[in-house]
Formats: sequence, structure tokens, C-alpha cells
Amino acid sequence: MENKKYYISTAIAYTSGKPHIGNTYEIILADAIARFKRALGYDVYFQTGTDEHGEKIELKAKEKGVTPKEYVDAVASQIKGIWDKMNTSYDRFVRTTDENHERQVQKIFKKMYDKGDIYKGEYKGLYCTPCESFWTESQLIDGKCPDCGREVALASEEAYFFKLSKYQDKLVDYIEKHPEFIQPESRKNEMLNNFIKPGLQDLCVSRTSFDWGIKVLFDPKHIVYVWLDALTNYITNIGYDVDNETEQFKKWWPADLHLIGKDIIRFHTIYWPCFLWSLDLPLPKQVFGHPWLLTNNDKIGKSRGNAIYADELADLFGVDAVRYYVLHEIPFANDGNLTYELMIERYNSDLANILGNLVNRTISMDKKYFDGIVPEPSIKEEIDEDLIKIVTNALDKTTAAMDELKVADAIDNVFEIFRRSNKYIDETMPWVLAKEQNIERLKTVIYNLLEAIRVGAVLLHPFLPETAEKIYSQLNTDLTTFSSIENFGGLKVGTKLNEPEPLFVRIDKEKFLEELAK
Repeated sequence: MENKKYYISTAIAYTSGKPHIGNTYEIILADAIARFKRALGYDVYFQTGTDEHGEKIELKAKEKGVTPKEYVDAVASQIKGIWDKMNTSYDRFVRTTDENHERQVQKIFKKMYDKGDIYKGEYKGLYCTPCESFWTESQLIDGKCPDCGREVALASEEAYFFKLSKYQDKLVDYIEKHPEFIQPESRKNEMLNNFIKPGLQDLCVSRTSFDWGIKVLFDPKHIVYVWLDALTNYITNIGYDVDNETEQFKKWWPADLHLIGKDIIRFHTIYWPCFLWSLDLPLPKQVFGHPWLLTNNDKIGKSRGNAIYADELADLFGVDAVRYYVLHEIPFANDGNLTYELMIERYNSDLANILGNLVNRTISMDKKYFDGIVPEPSIKEEIDEDLIKIVTNALDKTTAAMDELKVADAIDNVFEIFRRSNKYIDETMPWVLAKEQNIERLKTVIYNLLEAIRVGAVLLHPFLPETAEKIYSQLNTDLTTFSSIENFGGLKVGTKLNEPEPLFVRIDKEKFLEELAK
């Protein structure tokens, strides 16, 4: 049987500067979903990358005294470095300055023009340079850009327009008939009621006031609008060609999931579907607009001076601790909050206490009582059943949560194994069994704990890969697939465990914050 395919993409990061932890959350979230799907046996293609054109980049490069290409090369390499540091398993890192992408965008623009979906006109409007977006008076908030809150300026230029209005009824109909297309539900309602139903204006899709972008093939003084250029990356990088449908493209398209921030859902659920219909292509199966990570309950932004960076957090706490925090602390549909204090609390309570302490105690007890050999379980008691039930149900429960993209709930299900195991130690009191020479019962208790830890580690792997690998190594096991945890009892009796090593060392909060302040 051929594996089911799964194509997941993140939004491509804009190369205006170093991405903060809020931007990095998206790639970690996508990575956890991609790793989980692979573990379930899917043939996964996971794409991310950088969005590198536009007036804002041209201005930034000028400020720095470099060419736009030199500027984006440096930022793209910094972004890729952070994605790699966070241990993300993307299959392809794409750049919109790649030659093939630029060539395909030119052909796409021409195809839309030849079809009559793009026409020439003149644009007058209120333009926000940082967001590269035109706005009408009624869309402004307090006279400023509704997305970033900055000043807008009146702009007027010759431009090409895309007939967005032509697809309005089709779009409303599609979204209403495919409730799963835009998730969470609140974003779907917002798009329909606030943006689409009030009436779609034709979209300006070219600019002439700057040079840094992809030139319109048949009218080179025009630059292709940055969103038409950026959105098409989802197809140009999997073999889409206007003239020739490749096998690779047929295999991967439509995408199963576009994972994006809620602030750019409008582009992905209004412009993108209409562009695809213009090219006679099917729509992606789902667009998920994830919530934001706030700091001190305020939106993170370089201009706000409150940016926290993932690579710096990883240097302080370790990669997996950062992954755990952002995956666990941001609910499905609501914004999450990040502060150093909260990060330390989570680190100490969940990672050091619940998980680290459990693994260390259990392996140390096995060393003490059984010379580090996995014992053969014999005497079972009723108390074992509850632990075993939680462990054996965890795969189904975690998979069900991941199917709905409820990643925080999925991690909770995995940690339920570790919490229950800690409680099981308190209930069975292995040290008392050892003292009373109740060795056969002790063997069962220690075996159950080691197996529960193995199952937990296998399920933890998509979220905290390095930590899971460390646990496998201490257990000296290669039984690390999802199929190996369908039944309880996979850990091989007689295996010699490796030395216990602390997974997470508790942090002294006061001391840590004092050092940080320096």
C-alpha cells in the first residue's frame, strides 16, 4: 500500500529582520505536526522558507548600504539558522529569489492576464509600506493601518489589477460548503462577515514605484505584487509549471495544511483561493490561522522593543524546553503568553519534576535493585491496571488531538503518562517492597515504570525529539515506532540499561532572573 501523502507548509518568513519567538513558534508547531504524521506512516513533505521581495526590503537594504540581494541573503541565512537550531525537520527551505520561482511567477501572471483575470488600470489608495498593503478609508483604524497601526500615505500609480470581485460568490459558496477549510471557526466567520460578504474589490497586483521584485514579463516597468509572488511559493516549489503539469506537482498538490499566523489569514483565504481558481487549480484542504505568542500579554514586535528570540531562549533553557513551552502554552484558538518567569515555572514543574525526575528515579531504582537489567514482571495487582490503561490509550488520544491540530492537548496526553507514573511510584512504594524482600512484586512495578517511560518517550518524540532520544539511550532501546507502543509490554526483559543522566536540571528562579538582569 502506498503511504498516504501529507503536504504541510508554514508561511514564508519575511526577510525584513531576525524572526522573534512568535515567528519561530509557527515553524516549531509545523515541525511537531510533520513529525507526528511521519510517525503515523504518512509520506510527509514539509516546506518553509523566506519571502524576499518588496519595497520594505529595498528601503532596508538602502539603509544598510548593501544591495537588496546581499541584504536578503544575510537575513535568509539567519532565519534558516534559527529554524535549524530549533531542530525543525523541514524537507525544503524555499526562497522567493530562487530563479525557478521567479520564472514561474512571471508565467503565472501572464496566464492570469491572458485569461482576462488581470487588467491594466490606475491605482489611487492609502498604502502602508511596512505591510505592503493598500487600504480603503473605511478599513483604517484611527486613520492608521489596521494590521500594524502605522501611518498610511496616499499613493497613485499605473497598475495591473486582479479581478477578485469575479470570484466573490464562488468563494462564499466554497467556504460555507467546506467548514473545515478555514480553522479555527472564529477565523472563518471573521473572513466571511468582515471581508468577503461586504464585497471584494479588485486587487492591485503590480507596482511601479520601486524595483526590488519580480518584473512583469510583458511590461517590465511593473513589479509583481509581493503577495502574488509570496503565495505562489506553495506551488512553484513542488513542480508547478503553467505549461507542463509535473508528476511531483500531481503528487503533492493540493496541500493538506497551510499553517499561518492569524494576521495573514485574509491573504490565504481570500486572495490565494481566487489566484488558484484563476489557474484552474484545486484549493488547499485547510488553512489554519494559529494564535499569537504574546510577551507580558502584549504583541511581540521589534518596533515595540519587546522581542524575545528563540535562539537566545534556547541558549538559556535548551532547545526542547523552548519547544515544550511554545507547543504546550499556546491553546488551539487563543493567544499564549511568554515571560521568563512563566518559562522557568513550566521548566521546573513539568520538565524537571514530572518528566526528568521520573526517568532519573526509575532508572536509578532499577540500577539499585536489579543491577540495571530490565526485570521480568510477574506478580500483577489491580493497581497496575490503571497505569497500563492510561499508557495503552495514549496513542489514540494523542492522535485524535493531533488530527484536530490541538497540539497542546496532545502534549498533555503524553504528560498524563508521566504524571500517572509518578503517582504509581507513590502508590506502590518500591523502596518498601525492596525492604520487605517482595522481589517478584518489585520486578513488576519497575518493569511497568520503565515500559510507561518508553511509551511516553515514543509519543514525546515529535514534540521534544532530543529529549526522547536521550530517554531511548538511557533505556537502551530501539523500540521507538508508534507500532511498538500499540500494546503494553514491548520493552525487552534482560536489556541492560545505560547510566541515568538528568534530562532537565531545576533552575533557581531568583538567581536566574538576577543573572539575566545583568
